[in-house]
Amino acid sequence: MTLARMRIAALLLLALLALPAFARAGDAGREAPNLVLQGDLDGKDNQTFRMLPFDVPAGTARITVQFDYSGHDSDHTTIDLGMLGPDGFHGQDGFRGWSGGARKLFTIATTDASPGYLPGTIRPGRWQLMLGIPNIRAGSHSHYVAKIWFSGADAPAWEPAVLNPPLRSVAGWYRGDLHMHTAHSDASCPSQSGKRVPCPLFLTVEAAVRRGLDFIAITDHNTVSHAEAMRELQPYFDRLLLIPGREVTTFSGHANLWGSTAPVDFRIDGTQVKDWNALLDAVAPLHALISINHPRLPDGEICMGCGWIAKPPVDMARVQAVEVVNGEDTGTPVTGLPFWTAALAEGFRPTAVGGSDNHDATLTASKFGASMVGRPTTVVHADALSMPAILDGIRAGHVFVDVAGSGDRLLECNAQSGGRHAAMGDTLQASAGQRVDIHVHAAHVAGMHLLALLDEKPLPQGADRVLAGDDAREDYTWTGDGQRHWLRFEVRDAQGGLLLIGNPIYINPRR
Repeated sequence: MTLARMRIAALLLLALLALPAFARAGDAGREAPNLVLQGDLDGKDNQTFRMLPFDVPAGTARITVQFDYSGHDSDHTTIDLGMLGPDGFHGQDGFRGWSGGARKLFTIATTDASPGYLPGTIRPGRWQLMLGIPNIRAGSHSHYVAKIWFSGADAPAWEPAVLNPPLRSVAGWYRGDLHMHTAHSDASCPSQSGKRVPCPLFLTVEAAVRRGLDFIAITDHNTVSHAEAMRELQPYFDRLLLIPGREVTTFSGHANLWGSTAPVDFRIDGTQVKDWNALLDAVAPLHALISINHPRLPDGEICMGCGWIAKPPVDMARVQAVEVVNGEDTGTPVTGLPFWTAALAEGFRPTAVGGSDNHDATLTASKFGASMVGRPTTVVHADALSMPAILDGIRAGHVFVDVAGSGDRLLECNAQSGGRHAAMGDTLQASAGQRVDIHVHAAHVAGMHLLALLDEKPLPQGADRVLAGDDAREDYTWTGDGQRHWLRFEVRDAQGGLLLIGNPIYINPRR
């Protein structure tokens, strides 16, 4: 190969590396960076700066950098990091931050950035990673590697994965609160002097830790400005997963959107956004989850747009969840159940979830119109404690709702027929005359009532059983008729109050 051809091949390779390969969760090779910059330093570079230019492609909404170098332990070599935008150090889109030697991984996005860096528009063009070298000994050598990822505006909030590793990598039941507000919308709490002030996000996070939760979603109204504060808090709160979300608040209903920080036009007025179905079309590419909130709350001046009055009717096939318990309803019937079960009757399979709708993180007890953090709790069986795993668990229906947010109550359901098995949220085929064996496990609800519901009607065989002991196991059998059904279980107290709400197993579903 001639030298000219070698140069052309090298330029093509660099161009390909710079392309925005905006990965999706589950894609092969999604960990691979879009660009790798590497080089060498020696003693002559001591107390100098080196600029590493790279081109950011159009459509980029996040730049993530992972940096490492040799010699930091053996020779006490130190390399500091910073970033310049396309306008250089003094331009309008120039200096974007400096973290020194504090971190080897940072991100800059339109919505948020790592501490030390400035969020804002990611303009395409020539950017520069700044290396400051406060110490490299004479005679020492250091090899550095900078891996760079470019993410698009519609990338899920958990990408790139290097930026959001699982907090736990084991499968299990994880407890969380999916509906919470902070100072970034309308939450308020007492200040140090007792005045009502906007309630800072860190109080919500601390309250969730005290409640023993594993994850929370911050869902301020129509904004994701809280993503910046979450970015700072997550490394410290390394046992509590922080999921960015928002409550899409419209004149005809509210819905939570989890797992995306992309801008969403919420102005449903027939002109800006035609209707809820048009909004669902717009959010579909974001790979996030949308859940209808408190659908049966009364709509009016006390809570404008709170009730679900969407017209034309929303296409429930594009809705992943329904909030069947809302903490603001404390003391009233669970308003979301009739809406959710009506969707089940039509053959849809949205997951039943709960959310505190907390607006004051300092509350230590629930009362009518206000709920403490974690009441109710949504309990998700997930492969790991990570954003994609928790959201996949919700999407799959592997969920039960702990209405009181007990912290330890458990409800599991499994069914089998003809060698096939299904848990809550799964589907099971059972032809006419085929036996279905059902096993239910309920913990820490001794003396409470286990209700078995088939299509919201009592299962003929022992529909209401009193649970004996704190680790109760109940078995049922049912003979299939070849028709579509949903089978689910609830736990209620002696007065009929709901304690646990299980999601269905879907028998012979049509969708």
